[in-house]
Amino acid sequence: MKIEIRKVNDERGILQITTVDERFYAVPKAPDGYTYYPSSTWIASYYPKGIAYFKWLANHGWDEAESLKTAAGEKGSKVHHAIADLLGGKTVSIDAKYANNDGEPEELTPEEYECIMSFVAWHKSVNPKMLSSEKTVLNIKEGYAGTIDFLCEINNKVYLIDFKTSQYIWPSHEIQIASYLHADGIPKCTPAVLQLGYKRNRNKYKFTELDDKYHLFLAAKQIWAEECSKIVPLQKDYPLQLTLKKEVKNG
Repeated sequence: MKIEIRKVNDERGILQITTVDERFYAVPKAPDGYTYYPSSTWIASYYPKGIAYFKWLANHGWDEAESLKTAAGEKGSKVHHAIADLLGGKTVSIDAKYANNDGEPEELTPEEYECIMSFVAWHKSVNPKMLSSEKTVLNIKEGYAGTIDFLCEINNKVYLIDFKTSQYIWPSHEIQIASYLHADGIPKCTPAVLQLGYKRNRNKYKFTELDDKYHLFLAAKQIWAEECSKIVPLQKDYPLQLTLKKEVKNG
């Protein structure tokens, strides 16, 4: 989600570049400018991880665990983009390319393609009626933003579904999804996680309804505010023009 917002100030002769990473959403405001909202994912990461997470960390070591998280994030991102294409009516081929962490187009791996296959299998089994996909939402009062993967209706029941390619549902996942329930303009619905590429059953997917744990998200937000509320997107000014001073020749 890294983007660069460029604003020219002719009076000062500068180009102002604001780099917004995965921690922030840049929301346009009138007449000219942006409001930066912290992401639900960033805030939810401050919820205590629990003993299961630390056992996983101990088993892999810090460096390997960070590499695994980076790879998992990249895998999840490519799978999300492919599913968005499917929901938008496009066809996703086995050699389709989606941006990796460096922003470079990269073919889907067999594991990623299997995740997408499992989504297609789930979709065929429940035939959901799509209400929205990849929708950015805000909670202006509490000051955060996020992206809903899938809002749909199944058997006359509205679900807010988050897609995960992990084999586990961590507490931070649950409170992240709860934050979306309380975003502005979201209808009454049931939160759920759809795990794709799930290896513990024949379907290769697992659909889990969740409880609304918004109170825990707000608790995590208090910790986040203590640690991070002063952090802002990186902003730098660059001169609009560069020149070298001409040498003065003597004589």
